[in-house]
Amino acid sequence: MSAGQGHEGGPIGVALFGAGNVGGGVVEALDRGGERYAAVVGRPLELRGALVRDASTPRHGLGSECLTTDPDALLADPAVRIVVELMGGEDPAADYIARALRSGRHVVTANKEVIAKQGRDLLAIAADHGVRLLYEASVGGGIPIISPLSRDLLANEITGVTAIINGTTNYMLTGMASEGADYADILADAQRLGYAEPDPTADVEGIDAAYKLAILCGLAFHVAVRPDDIVRQGITTLTANDLRHADALGYAIKLLANGRLVDGELIASVQPTLIARSEPLAKVDGVLNAVQVEGDLVGRVVLEGPGAGPGPTASAVLADVLDLARDIVAGRPPVETPPLRRVRVRPPGEHRARRYLRMTVADRPGVLGEIGYALGAHGVSIASVIQVEADEDARTAEIVLTTHIAAGAELEAALDAISASDVVEEICNVIAMAG
Repeated sequence: MSAGQGHEGGPIGVALFGAGNVGGGVVEALDRGGERYAAVVGRPLELRGALVRDASTPRHGLGSECLTTDPDALLADPAVRIVVELMGGEDPAADYIARALRSGRHVVTANKEVIAKQGRDLLAIAADHGVRLLYEASVGGGIPIISPLSRDLLANEITGVTAIINGTTNYMLTGMASEGADYADILADAQRLGYAEPDPTADVEGIDAAYKLAILCGLAFHVAVRPDDIVRQGITTLTANDLRHADALGYAIKLLANGRLVDGELIASVQPTLIARSEPLAKVDGVLNAVQVEGDLVGRVVLEGPGAGPGPTASAVLADVLDLARDIVAGRPPVETPPLRRVRVRPPGEHRARRYLRMTVADRPGVLGEIGYALGAHGVSIASVIQVEADEDARTAEIVLTTHIAAGAELEAALDAISASDVVEEICNVIAMAG
């Protein structure tokens, strides 16, 4: 008997690949909400087993008889109709997802890396075998965004997606702004509280957010984009001074994931960005995430909520499981996925934006004139300038400039010229500005 046959009227079997914190949240929710889920679906859901690295380690809510280190033991069970992959990482998760799909099982995953890198291939495998691959939890955790982009906003021509989709960095930037703490101190605090991993590279360098943005761009604009194509800058160069100066100028700094389709080309970036305090995303603080979608019919929609954690992620995972289970009961065929098209991704030199510049300069007359001339000679004009600090002993001053809109290549040429000048001690930071 195949996975797609038999057991009519009986429980719908679910196999769990990965039983860590999120997996534990799924197990707990299935146990607590079993009767309600059965009423929603029309048949009960039954957890048939969980794939783990070490079956001797006790798992909350799972007896030893439910645990296995062999994925084939679960894929050989004809009662398993849905596989939930919560292992994380690309290897071996991508292989296990492909094997589950080829065996005729539907798959639910929260794995942003796999979907960002191999999602198109896996969706094709699912289509070839008459099953579905759902991944609501891969981007916003508890924020529903995959389903709205796939269905509820389908009538819209989406013009832009702007998101705060990494809770670790948002917590850190909020703390740096409110407490005046520097990067190293706030990172240690985030690690102590469990918001940041011992190795925080994927979060603080924007890698995690780039995976999620690649997924969002695919859904919003029907384009195929690789995470490596996305312009990426992390938050490691930011200081408390930058947050303080931004606030004085009327801005917050957020790690923004931004995607736009302009003249048939994709502009996609993950980078610290100054956002006007009046904008909704500027008010998203702590570990919260938010996704702002702009469409020609709906205008601007902002979805906000917890982006990580066992509860919120389990909520998104189980929403997908229930969706699949209802399709199984109703006998509905899989929904076809619209084809993606490849587009040119604009390189950083062609990104046009305003910028915030912080630099240390010689404290003497004529410095601003020289800097202004160097910028102007390369097509970059100054919007505002503030001298914020002076060191009389070193005879230096710190200044903050904001520019009008200019291309990245123009700015780079101007900064090279400024760096070669004897009036500039150091260009401390360059940060994009929204709007």
